[in-house]
Amino acid sequence: MAGEHSAEPVGLRERDRRGRAATAVAHPNIALVKYWGKRDARLVLPRTSSLSMTLDIVPTTTTVALAPGMDADVVTLGGEPLTGEPLRRVVAFLDLVRVLAGRRESAVVDTRNAVPTGAGLASSASGFAALAAASAAAYGLELDATALSRLARRGSGSAARSVFGGFAVWHAGEGGGAEGDRTSYAEPAGAPDFDPALVLAVIDAGPKAVSSRIAMRHTVDTSPLYPAWAESSAADLAGMLAALRRGDLTAVGEIAERNAFGMHATMLAARPAVRYLAPATLQVLDGVRALRDDGVPAFATMDAGPNVKVLCHRTDADRVAEAVRAAGGCPALVAGPGPGVRVTGGEP
Repeated sequence: MAGEHSAEPVGLRERDRRGRAATAVAHPNIALVKYWGKRDARLVLPRTSSLSMTLDIVPTTTTVALAPGMDADVVTLGGEPLTGEPLRRVVAFLDLVRVLAGRRESAVVDTRNAVPTGAGLASSASGFAALAAASAAAYGLELDATALSRLARRGSGSAARSVFGGFAVWHAGEGGGAEGDRTSYAEPAGAPDFDPALVLAVIDAGPKAVSSRIAMRHTVDTSPLYPAWAESSAADLAGMLAALRRGDLTAVGEIAERNAFGMHATMLAARPAVRYLAPATLQVLDGVRALRDDGVPAFATMDAGPNVKVLCHRTDADRVAEAVRAAGGCPALVAGPGPGVRVTGGEP
C-alpha cells in the first residue's frame, strides 16, 4: 500500500561511515501538483509547493567512489562520459557535498537510468536523489531523510521528493537564503488507503528541445498567466492533500489534470510560447476523455515534455494502457507507488 512508504532516516551502516564508495537507487516521481518556477535559482527554492507520486519502475542506480589521487571528477551516464552542462551540474553538486563533509577528494561517478534521460520522465529527480544519497554515504555524511531531501533539492528540485516513497509533498519554504534553504524540503504526504496505478504514455523518449530549466525561467519571466496559476496551485495542493487522505481517486485525478493543464497553459502564453504538446499528446488526452465517457476513472497529467501520465485504479490499468497505446501509437508503462531512495552498498 502507498502508506507503507514512510520516511526513514537514511542512516549509514557502521562500515560505510569513513566514506569510500557507495551505491544508491532512487525512483522517479511524477508531480500531481506541479513544481514550475523558482524564486531562487541558486538554492533551487520553488515559488509554489508541490506533491508527487514516486514510481515503482525505471530507477536510477548511482555509484560514487572517492578517488584521492585524481585531480578532477569523472562522471559517466550509461557507460558514456558526461560532458558540458550535465557534467558541470554533477561536479557542482559534488562540490557542495564536499563542503558539507569537509572533504576534498575527487570522485568517480557511474549513473545508469532505466528511463530515457531528459525526456520528461523525471530522470533528473531519480538521478539527483540517487547522487545525493550515494555521495553523502561515500563522503561520510550522516543525514536524516529531511536533510537528504534538502541536499537533493540543490541538484534538481524534484529530486527532493524522490527521497521518499509513495506520495510526497515538497514545501516551498519561507524567505530566501539560509531560512529558505532550511524550510524547503519534502516529506511524506499522508495517503494510507490510496494505491492507484499511473500509466506512462511514452510519446517521445528523446531529449526535450527546450530544457525544463530554460522553459521554467522563460515562463515565469514572460507569461501573463503564470501568477494566476501559481496562486491557484496553493488551493490545488490543499485539495489534493485532503483527497489523498480520503483515498478519493476521482478528486485526486481531477485536481492533477487541471493543475497540469494550467501549467501548460502558462507555457503557451509565454512570449514566445513554449509548446511541448505533440499531436500524439492530444490524441492520448482525447483517449483519456473517452475512457471517462465509458465510465473508467482515468485522469491525465503532463510534465515538461509531450509524454502523458494517466492516473487510474489498479484494476483498470491494463485497459487504460491498451487505450493509451491505441490512441497515441506509443508504448505505455504501468507503475504504482514506489520506494524512497536507499543506499544499497558500499566499501569501507
